[in-house]
Amino acid sequence: MNSPARLKPSRTVDEITGSRRLRRMRKADWSRRLVQENRLTVDDLIWPIFLIDGENRREEVAAMPGVFRLSVDLAVKEAERAAKLGIPALATFPNVDLGLRDRTGSEILNPDNLINRATRAIKAAVPEIGIVTDAALDPFTSHGHDGILDNGIIVNDETVDQVAAAAVLQAAAGSDIIAPSDMMDGRIGAIRDALDAAGFQDVAIMSYATKFASAFYGPYREAIGTQGLLKGDKKTYYIDHANSDEAVRETEQDLAEGADMIMVKPGLPYLDIVRRLKDEFRVPTFAYQVSGEYAMIEAASANGWLDGEKAMLESLLAFKRAGCDGILTYFAPRVAEMLRS
Repeated sequence: MNSPARLKPSRTVDEITGSRRLRRMRKADWSRRLVQENRLTVDDLIWPIFLIDGENRREEVAAMPGVFRLSVDLAVKEAERAAKLGIPALATFPNVDLGLRDRTGSEILNPDNLINRATRAIKAAVPEIGIVTDAALDPFTSHGHDGILDNGIIVNDETVDQVAAAAVLQAAAGSDIIAPSDMMDGRIGAIRDALDAAGFQDVAIMSYATKFASAFYGPYREAIGTQGLLKGDKKTYYIDHANSDEAVRETEQDLAEGADMIMVKPGLPYLDIVRRLKDEFRVPTFAYQVSGEYAMIEAASANGWLDGEKAMLESLLAFKRAGCDGILTYFAPRVAEMLRS
């Protein structure tokens, strides 16, 4: 059987493109590097780490291969490693003993709680690294919510008072950035007022300005020990993941109250929000590549379904392309090692 005759195009490629052949600058590695629009560097990374009580304890998080809960002494060693790699900052999240959790999350007001002990120890050993702490109550409550639970309702104003008091204690321990993730109304202004009144005018606030009610938080909740505790969901205070205008309003309010930086959480499913906020407000903008995003890449890599390292780097560069100034990512030390070598 004869092959079908090839039809000759009526116009040449040069006639179609007007001699603008975009592949010219893609033909070699050196030319691709010359015209690369966005770059990922170690300066873009914030490394979230999980804390546990005790000494010389390292527990792997089952749903997050390669991620560990660390006792304070080991967290200090990891902070030293991060500093040598050039990672600018760590964000700490505690897995608190169940016996210390209650309805109001009162352990967060203990000046010597796990977060504050870790901050003091890391700052004593590695003063040059930044420490980001979360003043939300969920690691400290017996019900796993980010605020005080009263008759089945997360009460806003009482929670804000406690979050602001906790922020002052975290600043006193040496935290450089308070990043409250609870999504209570008015929390940023209350924290700013409390920090200023206590003499911590130089402590910055990174607002979880747009924290969405997402399915991507599951492994994180395992890591901090709230997965089995959570009663109901968090839809009454997290943003509906269908909403974009609401995210803009939340961000505008937090900036008006005194936020120095904003964060979008989760990350990859919300790159449109990152771009919109960066274009709208032109302030330092971050995203959190959350536990579910990390776990998906790791699981697909472990099964041989994709190249894990390439997917990791591509996903992080997507944040930069969308407008992020930095990324909270569990991949931080691995990426830093790759960038250095």
